[in-house]
Amino acid sequence: MSFLHPEFLYYMLPPMFILFAFLFTQKGQEENFFSQEVMDKLRVSSNTLTLQARNVLFLIIGTLIVIALAAPVINNGKVEIKAKSTDIMIALDISDSMLGEDVYPNRLKLAKQKALSLLKLTETQRVGVIAFAQNSYLVSPLSFDSSAVAFLLRSLDTTSITEKGTNFLSMLEVVNKSMKTESNKYLLILSDGGDSKDFSREIAYAKKNHIVVFVLGIGTSKGAPIKQADGEFIKYHGEIMISKLNKNIQNLATKTGGVYIKSLNSSSDVKAMISEIDAHSEKKVLKSQTINRYIALFYYPLGLALFLLLIATSSMSKREKVHLPLLFVVALFFSHASELNAGVLDFMELKDAKESYVKGDYEKSQKMYETYQKGSQKSDVYYNIGNSLYKQGKYKEAIDAYKKAYFKGAKNRAENLANLGNAYVKTGDEKLLSKAVNSYEESLKLNKDKNVQENLEAVKKFIKKKKEQKKKKNKDKKKNQKKNKEQKKNKKDKSNQDKKNKDSDKSDKKGDQKDKKKSDKDTKKQEKKSNDKKSDKKNSEKEKEKSKKQSEKKEKAKELKDKKKDKEKKSAQKTALKQMQDKMSDDEEKKWLKQLSNEHSTYLYRLNKTNKIEDNRNEKPW
Repeated sequence: MSFLHPEFLYYMLPPMFILFAFLFTQKGQEENFFSQEVMDKLRVSSNTLTLQARNVLFLIIGTLIVIALAAPVINNGKVEIKAKSTDIMIALDISDSMLGEDVYPNRLKLAKQKALSLLKLTETQRVGVIAFAQNSYLVSPLSFDSSAVAFLLRSLDTTSITEKGTNFLSMLEVVNKSMKTESNKYLLILSDGGDSKDFSREIAYAKKNHIVVFVLGIGTSKGAPIKQADGEFIKYHGEIMISKLNKNIQNLATKTGGVYIKSLNSSSDVKAMISEIDAHSEKKVLKSQTINRYIALFYYPLGLALFLLLIATSSMSKREKVHLPLLFVVALFFSHASELNAGVLDFMELKDAKESYVKGDYEKSQKMYETYQKGSQKSDVYYNIGNSLYKQGKYKEAIDAYKKAYFKGAKNRAENLANLGNAYVKTGDEKLLSKAVNSYEESLKLNKDKNVQENLEAVKKFIKKKKEQKKKKNKDKKKNQKKNKEQKKNKKDKSNQDKKNKDSDKSDKKGDQKDKKKSDKDTKKQEKKSNDKKSDKKNSEKEKEKSKKQSEKKEKAKELKDKKKDKEKKSAQKTALKQMQDKMSDDEEKKWLKQLSNEHSTYLYRLNKTNKIEDNRNEKPW
């Protein structure tokens, strides 16, 4: 054991001992006038601590307090502390397109406000500023002096650089030169993206020189006209040009390992960007120092001093029990010393477990928390165990740990339920998604949290989507079954119809044969009659005319009968075709119509093809 401040022992204990020595040897004023015998007779016997006993207690109390002030400690090894920082270069676009007022007050002023907010939130990091348009200029090198960088940043406007246009490659070259000594360079661009559609050259240059680009897009997709100093808008071929946010710039960020975020009116976009830069960047060690770790012991003498002060200021009797409290306390202290040490050192175990968790050694952190839980029997430790298991990807074990955790505070219980819901989702089991929803809802009842609300909505959407997919699948399955049944039925109806048509054709043939026989008989009769007429010269010419008329009537009757049969046959075919169409499925009807369209080229079944329209865009003057 050692003392961090031993000067208290050297300078406070000797004077205190001298003071109490005087108190112990000093006599009362009444003893100068009376003898001890007289004083004993005059005193009233009291059943309380004597003045001498109280002075002894006060001496012990004072000594213990001085020892506590000297800070007694036990050496617990050494720790290396490192001061880390990330160097960030801010590139501000000050071309004329940044004067667009589609955001308030305009794009350039909003970009400057975002940059100043970032400087306030990154006071422990080195930040530099570059202004660029067609050419790029270094406004401030990397510096910890955020106030000086902010002063230079406020004075920037579109008149600082006279060249028109936006050249990102030139800006990247300036960044590379100004951060030449850095192995990895981190660049934050605040711009509307210019007019370039292809950033392949910039991406290749950034990758070659290890520049990680982060982009904060300033502007809107609707865009705005650009007002000049004289109040007129920039025109091209007589028309006012509209400058819009170029979303193609996000390729420059994502393909170089950075992040693209669209600007908002609040400061949440800047905070999100800082967290993304911290997550993607490697911090550089600026300074490291090794310090000793100690286990503090000051609360032991201090606690004992307070207890003795309570005894010294109370009125306790002088019975045998009165002389034992100090011995009793000392005995109690030493008999339970091991238990007290274990309880006191608990915070060290928790601190080591937390440090392991922060460093990413989740398995070690889990084991340390489990060891502590077995000794302390505290249910809230299961929460930390669950977090360590969650980080290891052991989601089912994490669920069991979260269920065992218990907190009295509503906020802690809400966080535990939220993590339980996340673990349910991470298992990938669709059956557990309903339990995740219940956990999120219970968490929100205890404490309203935006992230938990978003997780709840996302899980609900996923469940709803899955249900819709299942319904659609079942519906398609029923539809296919119904379609197959209809196709089978149509095939049967078609075969039955073919049979009917064949039977009708046969009946028509038989009828034609009968008509033919009848006509042959009639011709024979006519021939016989004509022969009879020839042979019988006595018949008159009137009879000949009658026979001709009769034969003509018979021929006409035969023609009418044949026409009637043809009409009946055609109508039967039409009705059969109509029945077949009604019984056809949609797919069969389409095939039939397509075949009909190929056989008979009419306008009823053919559609004209639409012509493609090509857009022509003029280049923008900035």
